[in-house]
Amino acid sequence: MFFDGLVERQGGVVGLAQAVEHGMAARSVQRHARDGSWRRLRPAVYLVGGHRLDDRGEVRAASLWAGERSTIAGPAAAFWHGMLPRAPDVVDLTVPAAAKPRPQPGIRIRRRDLHPTDRVGIEGVWLTGTALTVLETAVALPDGSSFLDRSLQKWVRFPGLYRAYCRNVGRAGWSRAGELITAAADRAESAAERLLVGILRDAGITGWQLGHPVGPYRIDLAFPTARVAVEVDGWAWHVDPERFRGDRRKGNVLTRAGWDVLRFTWHDLDARPGEVLAEIRAMIEQSGT
Repeated sequence: MFFDGLVERQGGVVGLAQAVEHGMAARSVQRHARDGSWRRLRPAVYLVGGHRLDDRGEVRAASLWAGERSTIAGPAAAFWHGMLPRAPDVVDLTVPAAAKPRPQPGIRIRRRDLHPTDRVGIEGVWLTGTALTVLETAVALPDGSSFLDRSLQKWVRFPGLYRAYCRNVGRAGWSRAGELITAAADRAESAAERLLVGILRDAGITGWQLGHPVGPYRIDLAFPTARVAVEVDGWAWHVDPERFRGDRRKGNVLTRAGWDVLRFTWHDLDARPGEVLAEIRAMIEQSGT
């Protein structure tokens, strides 16, 4: 029952050393692997017969193969933390700088020493802490700015995110993390407004004004002749209930005054500028100006 409990907790995925530690002889494990009743997933890591390999099993197998000094990272860590619904096809593993593991299919290895703060053990798997996981995943995903915005709402606060960024400055590919951190630090419309202005200028679109007054409010970016209002939102803007209600009141005033209102977030402008530009153009053309 000692070994059976381990198998149940780990979804059928076990390492050779674990099996021996929990009362099974090494030769029994090897016999099961030879006769096919256990499936060999990675060197010295097996799927016990009668169990189905799922995403959690794939991630656990990578962790067991690499050992306790390794750390699941990136989207695979985000999956284990519950931030993503599925594990990626390739599992990122961070190992100590002095380690020299052999390459494995489906595993991408990065050699560097992590600060203890950036490692956490969850259900027998060592993975990057919440803040570093969010940053690495935001860098890795095509819609990274959108993922980071959700994360600031649900899983991490900016100070912790910034500290994780600083602890890992200098690592390869970290420039994108710096861009995201800079935008997130703005925490308001100004970063998004700068992006929007750049998009319009690059496209040669004119006739707009920043901070155009309408009643007690100011439109973030307005096309007064066309009466098209473009409102831009910074990172995680709607976590503030009063801000959310104020934006709704402002939108209602603009609508009653005959303005067409478009709303975009920072990650809209960062991830899909072409679509944003097309929406603005269509609204201006629709106004007949």
